[in-house]
Amino acid sequence: MTILLFFSACSDEKAHKNYNGEKLIEQKCASCHNLDMPPTLSDDELAPPMMAVAFHMYSFVTPTDESQRTSKAIEFVVDYVQNPALEKSYCDKESLERYGLMPSQKGKLSVDETKAIAEYMFLHFTQENLSKIQKAKKKFDSLPAGEKLALKHRCLSCHKKDVKTVGPAFTEIAKKFKTKPLEMQKSIIEGSKGEWKESNGAVMPPFKTLTKDDLETLTQWISAI
Repeated sequence: MTILLFFSACSDEKAHKNYNGEKLIEQKCASCHNLDMPPTLSDDELAPPMMAVAFHMYSFVTPTDESQRTSKAIEFVVDYVQNPALEKSYCDKESLERYGLMPSQKGKLSVDETKAIAEYMFLHFTQENLSKIQKAKKKFDSLPAGEKLALKHRCLSCHKKDVKTVGPAFTEIAKKFKTKPLEMQKSIIEGSKGEWKESNGAVMPPFKTLTKDDLETLTQWISAI
């Protein structure tokens, strides 16, 4: 508690608001902690996934008032990151043996930077956000392979299935290239300009990184719309 009060006294209460917790966690923490949600696990990871850290700490802090759980969890992170110690750790014995004690980040992270990271942790790594991400992933996984590729390469930012936007609708593209699938593939790979008068000079950029199989899958999906 003395340490926490000391940090509070030395740090302007609002100073951490000047820092971007999301950017800081990517810059300062991602080299050891996996930031994916749900996390990607590996045998050679240097530290537990950040989602696991956030869930674990949030569950194990013991506030006298439940409304203070998040603020207490943030206080714990600020103290622990600067001054880690075995007697403070909430990690189970197996995790401590696997990862070891976290090295102090004093001198690498200021108190205000650490607080900004902690606030982002408990705002982002929540059960509600995890459920949303899992629901979205389940929906994405159920899509046809061609539609997944269209989403991955942001084709839908310029084309919609049956409505013209920046570029022609996929239904119109399918009609134009119905008997010329190779020409459609060439247009995707090399890009084009002026093929569609209604696009008012919009340029179709080339997508040269598409593999032959992905290109075939994408054009088959467009043709079937």
